[in-house]
Amino acid sequence: MKHGYLATALAFLAVGLPTGGHASTDKAWAQLRDDLRAACTDLASATAPEARIDLRLNEYGSDSYAVALVTMTTRQGQDVAVCIYDKQSGEAQMTTAFPDAAD
Repeated sequence: MKHGYLATALAFLAVGLPTGGHASTDKAWAQLRDDLRAACTDLASATAPEARIDLRLNEYGSDSYAVALVTMTTRQGQDVAVCIYDKQSGEAQMTTAFPDAAD
């Protein structure tokens, strides 16, 4: 009978408690989203100081990178770029603005 309790305890340790593990994962994703927003906003503001900055965040991105679609709006129009955030190092880079699409 003791053996059954041990197996159950080991199973919980192996997979984690459903609510505790889930909550910490949600918290980690929220933190990554906040970090992505801050890094990309800083880069966009440095690129276009007078622009209104709009972000479409994708913190899930790929295994290594979170990404954001960055729209910078000024009186002259809109520029769109991509912000790439390294999940491991916390470093972000932003592409140059996409050229206007040919009609």
